[in-house]
Amino acid sequence: MAAGEFQDFVEVRYGDLLRTAYLLTGSQHAAEDLLQSSLLRVMRHWDRVDEPLAYVRRAMVNQRTSIWRRLRNAEVLTDDPPDRPAEDPMDRVLQRQSLLQALDRIPVRMRAVLVLRYWEDLSETDTAAMLGISVGSVKSQASRGLARLRDVLGVDVLAGRRAS
Repeated sequence: MAAGEFQDFVEVRYGDLLRTAYLLTGSQHAAEDLLQSSLLRVMRHWDRVDEPLAYVRRAMVNQRTSIWRRLRNAEVLTDDPPDRPAEDPMDRVLQRQSLLQALDRIPVRMRAVLVLRYWEDLSETDTAAMLGISVGSVKSQASRGLARLRDVLGVDVLAGRRAS
């Protein structure tokens, strides 16, 4: 196809292509930019294009996808600092050691319920089946076990906060 055919194509299909670009971007200005840059890319390969409308639409979709990827990977700068400072890995090791020592200080069945229920993330039903006890026993043992861990550690075990 010749350059004159490209110009004729753009004049005839500009409105349709702009509408498609608007639907892809959600903004009139962004749609115009997307269509313009896609037409520039397509113009370079115009002599090899068999289905011009489909080709331009595909070029717009590809270009918009590239923009989405760039925006998704962009770092977002804010005036507000993060909610909390990054944790020191050593703090996590110490917390884990404290928790393991506290687990050693509670009865075996309570420890088993807490480990299966919260560490292994089993449901109450699965924990009960695994230990051969009722679901009610799992609930009461978990409640009592968490209370004991709170006393031993002086923290809200599930939230990881120090008790006041």
